[in-house]
Amino acid sequence: METLEIALLKHPSFAQLYRFGIIGIAAACTQFAGVLFLVHFFYLNPYLANALAFLVAFQVSFQGHKFWTFSSETEHSHTMPKYLVVALLSFCLNEGLYTYFLLRLNLNYSVALIIVLIIIPPVTFILSKFWAFAP
Repeated sequence: METLEIALLKHPSFAQLYRFGIIGIAAACTQFAGVLFLVHFFYLNPYLANALAFLVAFQVSFQGHKFWTFSSETEHSHTMPKYLVVALLSFCLNEGLYTYFLLRLNLNYSVALIIVLIIIPPVTFILSKFWAFAP
């Protein structure tokens, strides 16, 4: 008899969630590295650095999710605007939480960013799977 864990691992949504995680980690690392780079080398304000790094991470995220995570064959003209809405919503949550952690909790900007980058992906997955890249 198959255990619940094995059955879950074989479920197609698990493979999709795994791929989402890999792309999400790549996008998060892109954003995190971008923020550190812009703050450290160009002395940008962490808020502005986060916004600019988000734009680069968006491209990593969209391309990865469209072609690998969700294997969407839907035209870019249909998926890109929807995913842009998902990304902008995620970004607003990202910036809101980031601001809260920086101003209210006085966390270091890199610690605050790590926490935000852990919280946001589940929201993005659900919206992406069931709306942006839905067939």
